[in-house]
Amino acid sequence: MYDSLLGGRDNYPADRAACSALLEKVPSMRELALNNRQFLRRVVHTLAKDFGVRQFIDHGSGLPTQDNVHEIAQRVDDRSRVVYIDNDPIVRNIGGAILERNDRTAVIQADMRHTENIFTHPSVTALIDMKEPVAALFVSVLHCLPDSADPGALIADVASRLPDGSFMVVCQLVSDSPAIRDFVTGFMDEQTQGNWGRVREKSDVAAYCAPLDLVEPGLVEVSRWRPGADDVPPQLTFEWEEYGGVGQVRR
Repeated sequence: MYDSLLGGRDNYPADRAACSALLEKVPSMRELALNNRQFLRRVVHTLAKDFGVRQFIDHGSGLPTQDNVHEIAQRVDDRSRVVYIDNDPIVRNIGGAILERNDRTAVIQADMRHTENIFTHPSVTALIDMKEPVAALFVSVLHCLPDSADPGALIADVASRLPDGSFMVVCQLVSDSPAIRDFVTGFMDEQTQGNWGRVREKSDVAAYCAPLDLVEPGLVEVSRWRPGADDVPPQLTFEWEEYGGVGQVRR
């Protein structure tokens, strides 16, 4: 669905039909997806250029699409290393084939909740040096986790494993409207056959990021995180939004 909204080619009729149904209820969905992708680009570029980060772990990365994390980071420094994490075997197969010529990237099939398995995976230990800062990305994926998975505990667990001075990038779908939260949560739960979490509130994201030292401008609707002149127009309506930011791990 995300790839379809971005105008990509790696999607199916069912994805496009689901997007059409959601757009009827939440018409800002396409702009939200585009702004979310722009946020990812700005975050990775900023961390690589301004903070010198050369290692990235992208949790719940999805299929490769336009301007991936390794492409953004390696434009700043071609020595940058990226590990993509996704539980979908299609992502592992297609992503692995696309990236096989880039020896500073890897795609591993894993559940992002299984932190120990991820951090001990041979591809992670081969590419990621835990003596140097790492950026762990959770961009538009925490709403895929139910409350029973405790997204806040997951963020804390990953942060506890990263070297001092590392970064966490966190954003997820939120809405001030209980009706929108209930509709989108129910719709996506049905579409994914129960493999979804929920649209949450800004206070939930703030609680997840409480242990982190937030980088300016803090937690915001993502199009307002250090916007650039070439960004796509922001949402015209805000029945829901991607909300989050960047925090640094300090011991």
